[in-house]
Amino acid sequence: MGIKVLFIYPNTYGMNMLPPAIAMFSAILKNEGHQVQIFDTTYYAIDYGIDSDGSKVERLNVVPFKMKERGIRLKTSDWKADLKKQVNDFKPDLFAISSTEDMWELAMQIMGELKDYKIKNNIPVVAGGVFATFAPEICIKDKLVDLVCVGEGENALIDLCNKIESKEDYSDVTNLWVKKDGKIIKKNSISKPVDINKNPIIDISLFEENRLYRPMAGKIYKMMPIETIRGCPFTCRFCNSPDQMQLYKGLGSNFFRKKKMDLVYKELKYFKEVHKVEYNYFWADTFLAMNKKELEEFCDMYKEINLPFWMQTRPETINDYNIKKLAEVGLHRISFGVEHGNEEFRAKILDRRWKNKDIIERLKIPHKYGVAFSVNNITGFPTETKKLAFDTIELNRHIEADNANIYTFVPFHGTPLRRMCEDLGLIKPETITKCLTNSPSIIMPQYPPDEIEAIKKCFSLYVKFPKNRWKEIEKAEKNDAEGNKIYQDLKNEYLEKYMPKPDADPHGGVDDFKHLDNSNDSKPGYKDGLDYH
Repeated sequence: MGIKVLFIYPNTYGMNMLPPAIAMFSAILKNEGHQVQIFDTTYYAIDYGIDSDGSKVERLNVVPFKMKERGIRLKTSDWKADLKKQVNDFKPDLFAISSTEDMWELAMQIMGELKDYKIKNNIPVVAGGVFATFAPEICIKDKLVDLVCVGEGENALIDLCNKIESKEDYSDVTNLWVKKDGKIIKKNSISKPVDINKNPIIDISLFEENRLYRPMAGKIYKMMPIETIRGCPFTCRFCNSPDQMQLYKGLGSNFFRKKKMDLVYKELKYFKEVHKVEYNYFWADTFLAMNKKELEEFCDMYKEINLPFWMQTRPETINDYNIKKLAEVGLHRISFGVEHGNEEFRAKILDRRWKNKDIIERLKIPHKYGVAFSVNNITGFPTETKKLAFDTIELNRHIEADNANIYTFVPFHGTPLRRMCEDLGLIKPETITKCLTNSPSIIMPQYPPDEIEAIKKCFSLYVKFPKNRWKEIEKAEKNDAEGNKIYQDLKNEYLEKYMPKPDADPHGGVDDFKHLDNSNDSKPGYKDGLDYH
């Protein structure tokens, strides 16, 4: 008969991709005979953080889009009433929180509404995810949390649910921290990484239909996240990958794993035929962390799928051969992580050691094959200055990206840069950070929050407009009546001149790419004296 598990997924409007980890857990638990539901706050009008996708539109980072095109709107009902009704109707035996760090406070707000039910019925609460893995002491400290999963959750969740069903003691379940009577009684060891090839196809029936839609290049597609690899072979210091590798070191299996291509094909075919998916989103930190043989196997497999797809990767992983091959089978858009434009800073602080000239040359390749791409950048790193941020602008001016995204650095738990920030006294170990905010998590006198926000606000303008317009853009940085008026005028001009139009045919490549306007500019260069043109 199994037990009833209610997943709590705290989320805000603008974070549209459905959580594949929860969908995976649901499939696994249902295979074990358990019942699963989810309370997902994505489309509720919850006052928590900013609209992520909406803010990208405002900053000119992405092509404007309208979710209403596919009938997707915010719910008008009260989320608290809906939550309590669902709980009273479903009567769960376990609450399972899947939360990122920036959503943790919202998760606890949701659990606060369930306090009486939890206490009255003695329902355990388990928290999992990256934040729980790297800040278990913070998560388990909350009075409403009984268990914290450190590391991957597949096996731990199965064992926990099976023991709850059989009324056995679950304090020895691998990967779990266990609390009783307000005190931690067990910190169990971590099992080796999961064999992802044994996982079932994710269960998307758990979600409302509108959760399957996501914007891409100004259009809204029914889109599916597909896992091809788990983990990452690279060691970027703003990412949790180095800490994941360290966590699983010595357990007899590499945290970086690849899924067999026949299993990927099975999933793709299922979602296309059964759920009429229009677009695939490859859920991998670095999709092209594969050799030539694996690439050819993927391309041979994907020919039959014949759907456009998106991937994210690093500039150094692409070449003419692999982009040409991928474009022939449906590659529509790429997201590249560049992060920062100063070579020395990027190598020292981020552990990204590629030269700017090499990045620029590699990123000429996608457009040769009709593939659009965006570039992801971050500002507000520890020890960074506004002057260094302009090196990022300069690098992006030499890259003919369709969109250039800019984000504020967030020192998440489980990253080397988090520890650097703590060592520098920029953040306290117990501080919970958020990315969905207009305020940086760390305060640096040499690069204060107002300067960071000014760079983010005007980043796309500095990248695309000729330098003889920079004095005007500098005025637009100011968050006052005059600055905002200038910004709005420049924004309108940008939308007309430089913003790609929504791509009506994702199979057809990008025909309306606007090249960088360098009229009236001196020939750009860098402080190291290299010419990148």
